[in-house]
Amino acid sequence: MEQNYTSNLFLKYLYRETSLTETLELEFALENDKELKADFLRVKSGYSALPKVLFYPTEETVADILAYSSKSAAMDISC
Repeated sequence: MEQNYTSNLFLKYLYRETSLTETLELEFALENDKELKADFLRVKSGYSALPKVLFYPTEETVADILAYSSKSAAMDISC
């Protein structure tokens, strides 16, 4: 059975969102298909060029969200 691999699958793999079966199949295919590996490396180089940014809300923002959530829950109960 021949599998058709796409850039979307490559991205899922890079972000570790593939199932175990998809991961094993893709890794096997990459080891055995030079053209597929070249396509994957092209996608991987684009992925690597993206900035690695992590976002963390401030404590004030979290407190505001929790306060709003408490008010909303109280309003839902009273209705």
